[in-house]
Amino acid sequence: MRTVLLLLISNTFMTFAWYGHLKYQGVALWKVILISWGIAFFEYCFMVPANRFGAQEGFTGFQLKTIQEIITLTVFALFAIFYLKEPFRWNYLVSFAFILGAVYFMFKK
Repeated sequence: MRTVLLLLISNTFMTFAWYGHLKYQGVALWKVILISWGIAFFEYCFMVPANRFGAQEGFTGFQLKTIQEIITLTVFALFAIFYLKEPFRWNYLVSFAFILGAVYFMFKK
């Protein structure tokens, strides 16, 4: 649970670092890059411990990456809907369902 919580926090920072600037097209690119790097610092402060703790808890690298990707998609979908005000279309839902199928097989013994 600790790993998932840290990954959730990390991915929230990551999403703002990578996509938050899309609402501010008038800001110079170099400024956006510096701000994004500043935000990404906090992403790493949560991501590195999340992966370290996850490995100590018995997750493989493949499993940690898969968990991270699901959290990334979830955080991004909420971010795109509520922050970027983008519509959520049916084909996005279908693609997420296929990715969840991949998660099932990743953790299948």
